[in-house]
Amino acid sequence: MLLIDNEENISLHVNILETICDALSAKEVELLLVDAPTIQALNHEHRSIDKPTDVLSFPIEDFPHAPLGSIVINYELAREKAEKLGHTSEEEITLLFIHGLLHLLGYDHEVDDGEMREREEALIKQYHLPKSLIVRVES
Repeated sequence: MLLIDNEENISLHVNILETICDALSAKEVELLLVDAPTIQALNHEHRSIDKPTDVLSFPIEDFPHAPLGSIVINYELAREKAEKLGHTSEEEITLLFIHGLLHLLGYDHEVDDGEMREREEALIKQYHLPKSLIVRVES
């Protein structure tokens, strides 16, 4: 189940986000859309990096019936990146959501042998999305 906090009423492909969430986890996932200053504060507090980022994932310890965790997306940076790359902000947010959800599921592209990249690419193809974060960085 997907819970969305979207106070700014940012346009989303809600059905696709819910489908992806349900396909990858039976647990509840929270999606928060925030501005650049908010995600910068979270990035500084939790990662000691004092700059905005595009997506953060906060897993919840594996307790019975506990949610999987929270995904926080910087809608301002998503909008900028989408415009620069020639696709919609809804698509960019969906890419960021997939990336964040895979992190919640335990994938880590910084230390794995390409497993996260492969999984992300498969989901991108399945949902007909533009290139992902990992694919863009590695291209």
